[in-house]
This record gives sequence, structure tokens and C-alpha cells, in this order.
Amino acid sequence: MKLIKIILIGFLLAVALVLLAALVLPSSYQVERSVTINKPKDQVFSYLVLLKNQDNFSVWMALDPNVKKTYQGEDGTVGFVSVWQSEKQEVGSGEQEITAIKAGERIEYELRFLQPFASVAQAYMQLEAPQAEQTTVRWGFQGHMPYPMNLLLLVMDMEGLIGNDLQQGLDKLKLMLEQPDAG
Repeated sequence: MKLIKIILIGFLLAVALVLLAALVLPSSYQVERSVTINKPKDQVFSYLVLLKNQDNFSVWMALDPNVKKTYQGEDGTVGFVSVWQSEKQEVGSGEQEITAIKAGERIEYELRFLQPFASVAQAYMQLEAPQAEQTTVRWGFQGHMPYPMNLLLLVMDMEGLIGNDLQQGLDKLKLMLEQPDAG
């Protein structure tokens, strides 16, 4: 009986320590990747401002060729929403909305994931022109994991998981836009 009591107290102390640790651990993460495209900034921006074009270079949409997509509003304007629904857990379901546009420079999005788990994240595409015929595109993603789920940030490599997908998408975007017949 005494041994069971000691084990139970030890278990409760371990759980309490883990929950206390979660109080001081970060609850948000940010990932950003970039690529330089050999096209003028206005051409790259006019392609990226259309949210439907993300389907052409997004790693996530390529995971399910049968994903169901619907749209609300006018593409390329604040308030435009792209809704997706997939049977594949890696893709899930959710929606992405254009929340802000700074002409020629930045597009901001809100991502609302519904399946396989509910969460909200912010994303953006920032454009800069290091030279007249070049554009650097930075694709960023910011998320939040509420307490005590933020403990998962200790074991999940968000930088690697999301960062690799962003970089693959940007590399594909570069290849597409640098084709001689691309916009």
C-alpha cells in the first residue's frame, strides 16, 4: 500500500512539473523561408496576389489531387477566401483568407484549419527587389499553441516541418515564374 502511495505521489509530481513547465515555455512559433526569382517585382506580385495561384506551387495542395476547393469573393482582394476539403489527413480541411495587401510589397493571410485539428495561423508573402530584374519572396508562417498543448513545441520541429514545405513551394514558384513563357 505504501509503495502504491509513493508511485501515485511521484506520478502527480511529474504531471505537475510538466504542467508548470508548459506555463513558461513559448506558445508561439514563426517560420520563414525565401527565394530570389529572376523576374521584376511587379510581375511576381501580380502572380502572388491571386490566392488561387498558390495551388500551383503549394506542397500541401499537391498532396491530394482530389482536394475539393471553393472560393468566396474576388481573388486578389482583401476578404477573398479559398476553402479546401480533403480526405487526406496531411491536407485536412480549412480556409485561407487574404487579410491585407500592400500593393507590390506584401500579402497577408489568415489560415483557419478545421481538420484534422482546429487552429488559426497567420501567413504572409513579402516581396523585395534586390535588382530591377530580380525579386526576393519571403514566405512566412506564424502559429500559436495554447497551454498545455505548447508542450508539443518541445518535440515538434516546426521550423523543419513547415520550413521545408515553404522552401519546396518557393523553389517550385521560382521554376514556374522563370520559364520563358511565364507571367
